[in-house]
Parts: sequence; structure tokens; C-alpha cells
Amino acid sequence: MQHSIQQDSETVSSSDNVFKLGFFSPANSTNRYAGIWYLSDTKNIIWIANRNQPLKDSSGILKISEDGNLVVLDRKKNEVVWSSNVSSAANSSTFQAQLLHSGNLVLIDNTTGKTVWESFKHPCDAAVPTMRISANRITGERIRFISRKSDSDVSTGEFSATIERLDAPEVFFWINGNRPYWRSGPWNGRIFIGTPMMSTGYLYGWGVGYEGNETVYLTYSFVDPSKFGILSLTPQGNLRLVRFYNQIEVLNMVLENSKCDVYGLCGAFGSCNVNNSPICSCLSGYEPRNLEEWNKQNWTSGCLRKEPLKCERLKKNISEVGQEDNFLKLGMMKVPDFAERLDVEENQCGAKCLKNCSCLAYAYDAGIGCMYWSGDLIDLQSFSSAGVDLFIRLAHSELGNAENHMDRRKNKRLVIALAVATATITLAVCAFLAICAYRSRKRTAKNSEIQRMIEVPKPDKLDELPLYDFEVLETATNNFNLANTLGKGGFGPVYKGLLPDGQEIAVKRLSRASGQGLEEFMNEVVVISKLQHRNLVRILGCCIEGDEKMLIYEFMPNKSLDAFIFDPLQRKNLNWTRRFSIIDGIARGLMYLHRDSRLRIIHRDLKASNILLDGDMNPKISDFGLARIYKGEDEVNTKRVVGTYGYMSPEYAMEGLFSEKSDIYSFGVLLLEIASGKRNSSFRNDEESLSLLGFAWKLWNEDNIKSLIDPEISASGFEKQILRCIHIAFLCVQEVAIDRPFMTTVVLMLNGENSNLPAPKQVAFVQKQNPSSLKSFQSKENHCNSNNYVTVTDIQGR
Repeated sequence: MQHSIQQDSETVSSSDNVFKLGFFSPANSTNRYAGIWYLSDTKNIIWIANRNQPLKDSSGILKISEDGNLVVLDRKKNEVVWSSNVSSAANSSTFQAQLLHSGNLVLIDNTTGKTVWESFKHPCDAAVPTMRISANRITGERIRFISRKSDSDVSTGEFSATIERLDAPEVFFWINGNRPYWRSGPWNGRIFIGTPMMSTGYLYGWGVGYEGNETVYLTYSFVDPSKFGILSLTPQGNLRLVRFYNQIEVLNMVLENSKCDVYGLCGAFGSCNVNNSPICSCLSGYEPRNLEEWNKQNWTSGCLRKEPLKCERLKKNISEVGQEDNFLKLGMMKVPDFAERLDVEENQCGAKCLKNCSCLAYAYDAGIGCMYWSGDLIDLQSFSSAGVDLFIRLAHSELGNAENHMDRRKNKRLVIALAVATATITLAVCAFLAICAYRSRKRTAKNSEIQRMIEVPKPDKLDELPLYDFEVLETATNNFNLANTLGKGGFGPVYKGLLPDGQEIAVKRLSRASGQGLEEFMNEVVVISKLQHRNLVRILGCCIEGDEKMLIYEFMPNKSLDAFIFDPLQRKNLNWTRRFSIIDGIARGLMYLHRDSRLRIIHRDLKASNILLDGDMNPKISDFGLARIYKGEDEVNTKRVVGTYGYMSPEYAMEGLFSEKSDIYSFGVLLLEIASGKRNSSFRNDEESLSLLGFAWKLWNEDNIKSLIDPEISASGFEKQILRCIHIAFLCVQEVAIDRPFMTTVVLMLNGENSNLPAPKQVAFVQKQNPSSLKSFQSKENHCNSNNYVTVTDIQGR
């Protein structure tokens, strides 16, 4: 940075010209402030120097003063309106200021090279990627974000944000400096468990880190460098997110708090539910402390226990002590504030609480461990689809009443449900007549529906995909007998069948309980029927009759790859030559999807269970229900993430952005699984608590990658080729999408043994987890299904 900004119109830019430092005026204001903004738009302000002492005209100067501090001067009055106030500063000749490409303005001591001051540690109302929102356990020092008074008045407002409760960190919003207004709930290694928006498919790059034993910090980031975001605390105490893609604003939204988000709204032992009226209620076994105020909807006085606990009765020498206390389970709750923690397993958490007379409630989260509360239960909230199970302690006599009360509430809902059901049945009778008429035109309707979904203008195109009658498939599968079940996925069960001509088939039947529907069904019809490749599963036809939707495929006698690679006995049948043939086949199938077919396809759910094996163990990529057709876009954004965690690329899982590179990431995971014989989604290394990717990357950096190889193939004589495949896998799972090779390059790498490979950069999702937080990632494969709206206009596969 130059030594000073002497003129109001001058600016200083970061080295990549993304951030600018200069003077600006907010909307509807003539006051001038020194600040930093993103791109060339001063509405994207990320930091302000003199926010509480505005300049009234264009007479401002930003420079390094004689004592080495960075200052804003009012030239007319010749007075300092803002200073960095670095006490160790010496003189201006030994200091320089730089605006980094992160947007951080730093003051550097040239004699030592150390940063003595930085804007990231003195924020205003905005946070940007790589900024650390920190708190120190020892000194109590915290980085605090403070809202503006209004959009046009940037001086400090009444809301602020910090990170608190450092053993299980939480974000707190404060009002007027010291009164809590909102809290996020504790961090469990993946999400803040009291924040519903983070509970499903969570895909933003939040993280909590530690500097030694003293400092805890919160960050958020985007994996793809073409992404940028600004999080700011609004004058109303809400969070605003502005997101950019390739320096173009693509999202500007305010995450508004609900009434129940106000801290402690219902008082001690009161719980809030936005769907109830009134929104506050006492916990079961409690009653309002001040009934008159409570009825006026002034709930701050909270609730009192109706019946004393056993420990309290013993202290009061009550003759009839009664039976042992017990716990009532409250599902999907925001846990109270002031949690304490116990280092015990989940099955011991309740017993430990029961032995402690002061313990009033407990909860367990895999990423946090056992939490308990010994004081007033403050800031409770009941969610509809988030939170954790909270167990509150009640006297034995109250437990039955509480359960009866909950049963009455369920019965009330049942009555409502029955009333709705009666109305539904009435409508169904009317619909039945329409259905009868519909079935009489069944064949015509089937053809027209398929034509509509595929959007093909020529009716003769339907002749390319045979339509099977339901009765034919019912007979072929022996009435869909369970004994004929080959497997089950997100779409529904798959049955083995035998047609009258003796041909074996696989029938994929859409389950009514599936999250997928007609769009996914037709999506698979469109994709598969238009593609032909030896490494893609071949579709023989489909069936649409009433609610029945089925796809008919060629039968694969060896089922799927996961049945071999993850089975200790079956894995012995896969020598390296066969494994490499499978790897090469999958790669060529993907290359066809991405590059060689007229339809450019992103599979989005590539994994071992979706690789079928024919009688000769040739791989066939299957399950195209979640696939997407794209027409030359480098990257596509989706509102809802679908696929299987463990195989999903970080930019897709975190930000909903997918491209060819998403499939390549999945291929890299699959490659590591084939080479190691270990499943990524359930792998655990107890010593280091790392995922398969993390463990493999650790071995790679320790020059010990040979120990990753499956013992069944380690002595096969193909060590060089196996290690090359692992190297290629690391290139495919690199954290930044643009660093991953295209599939054409991968195929060349696999078959070019003499060519040199580039060194892989940092791979994704390998951060070390503590053992308790790791448990939350050791679940079975989860399918998140959504509707895919695909338009195909007279496109031919080949």
C-alpha cells in the first residue's frame, strides 16, 4: 500500500484488485468514512475505520502517522478522528500497511516482519471468509461484531455478536452490549444444534478451531475460490448473507429470527414453540410462577416444579419419600443455556444425572457428548425438524401425569387427523370415478405422459423404449416376491424377474415411501434410454400404470461392487487385475457421460453400490435417477443437495454447486475404496480419529501409503500400478474443484504408466475430529432425494 491516501477520491486495491480501501458515504448520507469494500461497489462494505466519528466533507486523509499508527485525519480541523492505537508503534518509517487479498488491512512492523494490527481483529458488522471470530479462555478477550444503527447510519448500533461457552462453543447475539438476545446452541463438530437452518443437508463451510489451549475461533469459508460471501449483523439483530459467484452477486438474504428465537422468552423451565398459541408453555411437571402475568403473555417469570424431587423430599424429612425420580423425553429441542459436560458414553449419561441430586436434565449429542443442567433451564425451544432429545427430571408421581398429558395432545391431533381423513375419503370416492375413466384410456395416457415428460415432439420416439404391462412384470417377479429382491435404494426395491421368452431382467419399482417421484423416474428413463455404452447399465423398458412406476434393466448376476469390495470373503475373489479392469471401466463410463455422449450427464450419486457387475465382472454404472443433464455450463447450482454423503464433493455438499468435478471427486473416493478395501462412510482410525480420506492423506504425507493397500492385493506384484491409482485418487479428491482433472485426463493417467503425475494438493474433508464428534459421521449411507426438472429437446444419445 502507498504511504497514504491524501485525496477523498483515491483508493488502494488489494493485489488481486478485489478489495478497495478508500472513503465512501452510505446510502442516503453525506457523511464520509474510511473503509474497505468488495469489488467496486461501496454497498459491499466489510470494514469501517471511523464509524463513530464521520467526516462531514471530503477532507479526510488516511495515512501512517509519525508514531507508526494507521490514522484517519480531518485535514480541515487537523485532528485525528480514528487511530489503530498500537501502543508498541515507534515511528512511521518502520511501519507499512497492506490490504491483503483476503480483505484484511494489516499494519506491519518492517523491522520484525510481524503484524502489529489488523482489521480482521477489529471488525465492525461484517464477517468474510478466513476471518476468525475468536475468544480467549484466559483473558476473556473476544472479537465482537456490532451492528449499525441503520442502513444510512453506520455508527455502532444496539446488537452485537460474539462466540461464548468455549467448551462447546456457541454464537451469541447481544442487545445493548450485555443482555443476550439470541444464541445458536452448542457446536457439535458439524453444526450448531440449536439452529434449525443448519440441521438438514448442511452445506456451508463453518468450522471451529483452536489455537493452543487458550483461543477458540469460528470461521466460515467457501471451498471454491470463485465464491465469496459477506455475513453481516443487521440493525434489527438478524443475519444477512450476501453471496457472490465469479464476482457477481447471486444471493442477498436476511435470516430473520422468529419470536421464539428471543433468548429466554419463556423464562426458566418454559419452552417456546412458534406453532403453538400461545407460543410459551411450562415444561411437563411445572406450572407458571405467576399465573396472572403468564395469562397476560408476560412469561419472563417462568415456571415452578409442581412436585418436589426425591432428593428435596429427603432434605425436608418428608416421611413418604416415594419412588425414584425418572426422566421424561422431549424430542427435537433446543437445549438450555449453561450446559455442563460429563465424559461418559451415551448409555451412562442418564444414570450419572440421576445420581446427582442437582442434575435437572440431560441430553446427548454424538459430537458433543453428555450434557447436563443443574440450574434453571433457560432458553428452551421446541422444533419441528431439528434439535436433540432432552430428558427432564421429574418426580415419579409426576411422570405418569406428564405422559398422560402428552398422550392427550397426541389424541387431540388424532381427532384432527381423523376429521381430515374423513374428508379425504369423501374426495377419494369422487376421484375413484375419475380413475376408472382414466384407466379406460390407460394406454393412450401412458404414451402421452411419457411424451410430455421427455418433451420429444415426434411420437415415433416412444417406439425406442418398450412399455411393459404391469401384469407381465407381476408374473415375471412372482408377484414381487421378497425372495426375488436383489436390493433396495432411494428409488425403491429391485426384483429379479424372468420374462416368458426366458430373458432374465431386473425390475426397479418406485416405492410409495420413496422421496423420489415421477420426475426422477422420467429423468432416469430419459438419461438411460438415450445413452449406449458398454459400461452403463442397459434399460430394456418401463411400466407406468396408475401409481405403479417401474424400470426394466438387463440382469446383472454379480450384483453390485460393494457386495464384493467390502465383504471380507468376497473381496478375495477380486485380484488386482480384476479391480483395475473395474476401475478402468468406471472411468470410461464416466468419460462417456461427461464428454463423448451428445447428452452431457453429471451422475451425482456415483458410489460402489451403484456399480453393477455382469457375469464377466465388467462394471456398469447404474441409478441415474439423480443425474442431471447440462448443456455446457461449468457449474450448476441446486437448491437442495442430493446424493450420498461420503461420496459428495465439498462444494456440492456445502454449497449445492455441482459439475463434472463433483463426479470426479466421487470417483476418487471410489478408487481409494477399491485399493484399500475400506468403506469411506464407515471407516474409523481409532488412533487418529480420521476418515478414510484423512487417514490415506496422512499416510501419503508420511511416505507410508503402501500400508493403505488391501492385504488381499498387496503381494500381487502390481504395487507400482496400485500406488499410481492411489495417486490419481488424491488428484480427484483435491479440495478445490478446479484442481481436479477431467475424466479424459484420468483415463489417460490410468493407462499411461510411464507418464509423470502432478503432486496432489490438500484433499477435502480430512480434518482431525475428536472421537466423540466422529460418531456423528459414522452413519449408513444417507440418500437425500429431490425433484429434478430436466428438459430434453430432441437430443439423441449414441
